[in-house]
Amino acid sequence: MRIIFTGGGTAGHINPALAIASYVRARHPEAEILYIGSKDGMEARLVPAAGFRFEGIHSRGIIRRSGLSAIKKNVDAVIQLYQGRREAARLINEFKPDLVLGTGGYVSAPVIMQAASMGVHTLTHEQNAFPGITTKLVSRHVDTVLLAVEEAKKFLSPRCNFVVTGNPVREEIIFYNKAVARKELSLDDRLCILSFGGSLGARAINEAVADLMAWHSKDKQVYHIHGTGKKGYEPFLTLLQDRGVTLAENPQIIVREYIDDMPRCNAAADLVISRAGAITLSEIQASCKASILIPSPNVTENHQYHNAMVLGRRNAAVVIEEKDLTGNKLIQTVSELIETPETIRCIAKRAGELAIIDANERIYSEIKKLL
Repeated sequence: MRIIFTGGGTAGHINPALAIASYVRARHPEAEILYIGSKDGMEARLVPAAGFRFEGIHSRGIIRRSGLSAIKKNVDAVIQLYQGRREAARLINEFKPDLVLGTGGYVSAPVIMQAASMGVHTLTHEQNAFPGITTKLVSRHVDTVLLAVEEAKKFLSPRCNFVVTGNPVREEIIFYNKAVARKELSLDDRLCILSFGGSLGARAINEAVADLMAWHSKDKQVYHIHGTGKKGYEPFLTLLQDRGVTLAENPQIIVREYIDDMPRCNAAADLVISRAGAITLSEIQASCKASILIPSPNVTENHQYHNAMVLGRRNAAVVIEEKDLTGNKLIQTVSELIETPETIRCIAKRAGELAIIDANERIYSEIKKLL
């Protein structure tokens, strides 16, 4: 079995590919696996660290702005697309894969399109409810489009072959025991909120969460774990100080730059406040968590809003658009949930009902069909 994986640009594209590759390797230790990504992307670091062979090609994304600078960059992107296809062709000829599987990001387009033109079986996996440009571009070329959610179908050609597989979710997220997690974090039976805005952080979320912490710190009846993001830690502590909150006097408030034990913190939480990235939502569903989702407005095609509304329309999450987010709005929303614990349980139950926890097996099944 020889498989090429391709995808990059963000962890949301890279991690699903690594999860699937690891799943395949666990069942076929003899499998030959090659990962093709961008020479300059984070995949160049993450993939070798995960133990897989990596080869980089030229690639660049399309800029969705007008102006001379954008035009020049988009011309360069087209040039790099063709250069990337030539480089992909060389790697495909050398590696001779039985199948190529892409997980999105602009680097996957030249690899998948070249493989399809050479008669190699191809799959692409779309993590979001609103498909990205790459998925739209390659969907008519691949044997099968693997979708995280049913809602994504309506944005693609009905002539495509679709299968809903869900997003790969780490087993630690699914099976981490809540009581064990709380004991490890030294938490008692008070309600626990987990909040974060991504690896770099989100100023709007940090500001609203600071207000929320100032509100619930008065009676100290809520645990709150917050990830500020790489650029937000010191500014967040200043926000708390401006609101009269010090960590020394509030041991029930835990502030970190980055939550590197997410399975533990997620398991311990009763309520999650977060962006609406595809993998984050899949983890919220798989772990049956109530959530307040604040989609990022600064992403391609506003896809986080579409992701969030998959849950919001089913009352499986509370959705607050960033344009409507204030400290008072967040306090009011959390207050209403705390006052009606049954609502939190119902939201969590509905989220769990949307979960697909066997995504790896479903994707593996589609791979086997083509081999």
